[in-house]
This record gives sequence, C-alpha cells and structure tokens, in this order.
Amino acid sequence: MTIERVPQKHYPKAELNRRAMALGLDFLVVWLVSAFFNSNQTGIQFLQIFVFVSGWLIMRVLVAYNNQGQSLGRWAFDLKILEVQNGEVIGRIPQLLALLQREAIIGFGAILVSIALGNLRANPTAILLVLPLAIDCGAALSDTQMRQALHDRYAKTFIVSSRRGYSLDIKIKRLVGNLRRNVRR
Repeated sequence: MTIERVPQKHYPKAELNRRAMALGLDFLVVWLVSAFFNSNQTGIQFLQIFVFVSGWLIMRVLVAYNNQGQSLGRWAFDLKILEVQNGEVIGRIPQLLALLQREAIIGFGAILVSIALGNLRANPTAILLVLPLAIDCGAALSDTQMRQALHDRYAKTFIVSSRRGYSLDIKIKRLVGNLRRNVRR
C-alpha cells in the first residue's frame, strides 16, 4: 500500500500591476485621511504619522481580517490574501498576528513614502525614502514561482486573484477602450 500525495488546489497568482494598484489605492485613502492632520511645517509630522499608522492598521489588518482577506484596495482589484505553509498555499486567510507582521513591514515603507511626499518640495532628496518600499515590493519581481514580496515571505502570505470584488481594473480598461473608440470616430 502506497500513500499518494493529494495535489494542491490551484490558486491563481495575482498580477503585479494589480497588486501595485491595490496597494496604491489603500495608501492613497489612508494618506488623504492623515493629510488633514498636517501642520504645514516642514519636517516629520508626528500626529499625521500616528493617524497614518492607525488608518493603515485598520484598513489593511482589521478590515482584511474581517473581510475574507480583502482590504479596500484588494477588494477594488479582485485580490485576496491567503496563508502559506511549507511552501504551499492554504485556502484560508492568515491569522491576525501574521497580518499584523506583514502590514507592519509594508506599513513602515508606506510611512516613509508619506513622509517623502510631505517633504518633497522642501527637500528633494526625500524621494530616497521610497527605496525601502521599492526594495520590499520589488522582491516579487525576482520570485517567478510565488511572486512573494519580502513582507509576504516573512509573514508566510500569498496574494491571489479572487472572484469577489469590484473589478476596478477591468472597468477602467473598458472605459479607456470606449474612450479610444470614441476619439477615433
């Protein structure tokens, strides 16, 4: 009698551009809310950073944990976060601690981008604060098998395409296609 391994269920990998747009949408929403607490002075705004961190944790951890692994950005672009064990994708959302670890890493890079955007006019070298987030997310480009960024590898998570969502990217493609057809006429 031999033991056969049951094949793993296939989960479609998320495209990197959709992941970037989902991250960008989440960042934009949290950044716009935190921008209301800017004191119009150059330098680091601690109240704005506190509001940004709080908003980031609410949006990317609590909402995702209670919404089947989808934050606002992931919902808008039909993405979902799942857990990875022993190199195989498990069909469940990660535990709260794993989501918190994942979002702490990517949230740190997002905070640096937020600080860079707030100080770019006064100090153009602030653009270098984008590098940690670019390195973290850029690791997904070199991982052709799983497309995991550094924060995904650390927290043992995986982003997949999902059926449940708003399909914002598809709606934008249709809108652009309609505009192109109308312009040609």
